[in-house]
Amino acid sequence: MKLASLKHGRDGRLVVVSDDLTRCLPADGIAPTLQRALDDWAWASDALEDLAEKIANGADAQVFDQADCASPLPRAFQWADGSAYVNHVELVRRARGAEMPESFWTDPLMYQGGSDAFLGPRDDIPVGDEAWGIDFEAEVAVVTGDVPMGVRAEDAGDHIRLVLLVNDVSLRNLIPAELAKGFGFFQSKPSSAFSPVAVTPDELGDAWRDHKLHLPLESAVNGKPFGRPDAGVDMTFDFAQLIAHAAKTRPLVAGTIIGSGTVSNKLDGGPGKPIAEGGVGYSCVAELRTIETIENGKPSTPFLAFGDRVAIEMNDANGASIFGRIDQRVVRYGA
Repeated sequence: MKLASLKHGRDGRLVVVSDDLTRCLPADGIAPTLQRALDDWAWASDALEDLAEKIANGADAQVFDQADCASPLPRAFQWADGSAYVNHVELVRRARGAEMPESFWTDPLMYQGGSDAFLGPRDDIPVGDEAWGIDFEAEVAVVTGDVPMGVRAEDAGDHIRLVLLVNDVSLRNLIPAELAKGFGFFQSKPSSAFSPVAVTPDELGDAWRDHKLHLPLESAVNGKPFGRPDAGVDMTFDFAQLIAHAAKTRPLVAGTIIGSGTVSNKLDGGPGKPIAEGGVGYSCVAELRTIETIENGKPSTPFLAFGDRVAIEMNDANGASIFGRIDQRVVRYGA
């Protein structure tokens, strides 16, 4: 089942979307918003599945336009982003000459992001200053139902309701000063954007196993391929482990979003290579810059500039888009 939120008010209007992302039916009679459906998932999911079946059987449905979409949850009770691809963390720290604690391989990193105003998948990315080091981060995320405090990792996967893609926008040059305060990200993490469509795990077939999504995550900058690492490879912590980590000391409410962190693959046990050099590329500019720093002593690839476009998408084994396409332009913010 595929779900989307058309732009409408603060929380969107829930629709069920056809598998090929061309048609949709409103879910007004079941749940006006995705959050409402998640709050009563045991009942709502069955009713939404009935709508999905009607679309599959040729019911008269409206045209689905990804440009009309907000993020599936235009705002959420919680957005917690992990760093499950420890390869990415290791490279970033190595580039600045910092040792990585061994605990990073056994205890996930996670930060709590702003969830009150997500960008739509085709919305511009407004930034006040190019000097802030504008970057994208291509990620996978899951949406949970209610999760009890202290849930075990082996049980946490049962609480995954939906899977979706993320552009976790980062302002890299603001991060060092924030981390130096010892209190984490805030200004360096503006609004994120999510894919037009969120899907139930069963929709992903064999690609969803071990609580990981085993498909390439494709990103492009200004129309040029930038990365296509496999999201199921080199993922040190699966989504069940990330959920259990987040719920160790508090419950999670339905509609909580848990991110994977930047998807990153190694190459022959070492840092990856750009697509043009036979690698799978990268899911953010910062990782390429770290490798340039390690190899050449300094980075040569600039961060994003005003007018640049970022696209993020994932295709199934037949080449069809699963979640729709995040396609955003970086613009100067004007109050």
